[in-house]
Amino acid sequence: MQDLIVTSKPKQFSIGREIPLIGFGTWELSPNNIAKKAVKTALEIGYRLIDTAKIYENEECIGEAIRQSKVNRQHIFVTTKLWNDDHGYKSTIAACLASLERLGLDYIDLYLIHWPVTSRRLESWRAMVDLQKRGLVRHIGVSNFTDRHLEEIINNFNTHPDVNQVEFHPFIYLQQKQLLAFCKKHGIVIEAYSPLVRLNRGINPVIMEIASKIKKTPSQVVLRWCIQHGTVPLPRSQNPEHIKNNLEVFDFELDEVAMQSLDCLSDGIRVTWDPAGIH
Repeated sequence: MQDLIVTSKPKQFSIGREIPLIGFGTWELSPNNIAKKAVKTALEIGYRLIDTAKIYENEECIGEAIRQSKVNRQHIFVTTKLWNDDHGYKSTIAACLASLERLGLDYIDLYLIHWPVTSRRLESWRAMVDLQKRGLVRHIGVSNFTDRHLEEIINNFNTHPDVNQVEFHPFIYLQQKQLLAFCKKHGIVIEAYSPLVRLNRGINPVIMEIASKIKKTPSQVVLRWCIQHGTVPLPRSQNPEHIKNNLEVFDFELDEVAMQSLDCLSDGIRVTWDPAGIH
């Protein structure tokens, strides 16, 4: 098994470091032994991006899974996040150090502000910049930020987030299209969380028809759609077969007709909180 997922066009940060084109999400993977087993399975199968957060309460077991893995640490891209209660300069520094301790790692590959919930977010971002300078985190970014929130950072700092992790799937494509364009313009990678959750409510006939035509699963179709829109999807599962199938999205492409059909599924219904109202 190779140490890194082989992709023809790896996603890159503006500074040139590659990020895997697909990651493994761990939200709601609990209790901890379930999360640990799922992450170990994901790493064995070939995932190299592991996404967690303080609020998920599974950093400790995910760190154990990473350390026990046969995959070299430098080939694993670990993401965790600053929770809402920890905004502010000093508390952001302390929260990052606490996450590092729980993970049992020397550095975090990507540290994100989880939500733009408070006016202290600019102080939090200043701390993120300093954490990066200290080498405790390799890359810094945000989650659930709108283009307005991103502009706030860009206008106040001589830097911009490497990543914006947001809810992204065909059913809110039109609502996220402007954000997608904004991030592309500024060289900000979009990570797509909850890409498959809406499928749990019943498979849309358009997705089913595309999947049947190309002999792929509905989940594989949606993940491929995310990738072809230039985003990094973060599917999650505790089922080994599903974990494996979700990674098998690099041996096909969706044609323009299929992409447009999926783009038109937008109904604006999210599975998480819409950050548009956060000032």
